Amino acid sequence: MIGAVAGLLMATAACSGATNTPGVAEVAPSGVPSGPGEESLPQLTPDMVATGGDLYAQHCSTCHGADLKGANDWKVRNADGSYPPPPQDDTGHTWHHGDDQLVEIILKGLDFEQSRMPAFGDRLTKSEVLSILEFFKSTWGPRERVVQWEATLRERG
Repeated sequence: MIGAVAGLLMATAACSGATNTPGVAEVAPSGVPSGPGEESLPQLTPDMVATGGDLYAQHCSTCHGADLKGANDWKVRNADGSYPPPPQDDTGHTWHHGDDQLVEIILKGLDFEQSRMPAFGDRLTKSEVLSILEFFKSTWGPRERVVQWEATLRERG
């Protein structure tokens, strides 16, 4: 089930050949939550949101759309059985997954029956991916942010 969900999550095609400086810099949320709920969400960092928006435009928008809306029929399988690129705003499914899983999918990609998401680990650092996720989060409503943060907390045990 996780594979099928992940396939819906980030199905896409390679969008950019740009390279970045190698290395992974850890970026922690600016607020440390005390528990689940809207009042305990990490605060979004404006600089990370802006950087993430720029990186999204460069690496992701060709497939997922400049407006984060994904392909029109993103829930309908392609002829090969894979799904088209899904939305990254709150109308999609990305917010159902924690940060660690999302980072792994973006860096390592997915290539199986339901998904053709390429790996971006040769073009993006973990820090850059976290900025892209921060950009996504800036477009989600409070409910989606809470669900996504709870998924992140579950991942981290």
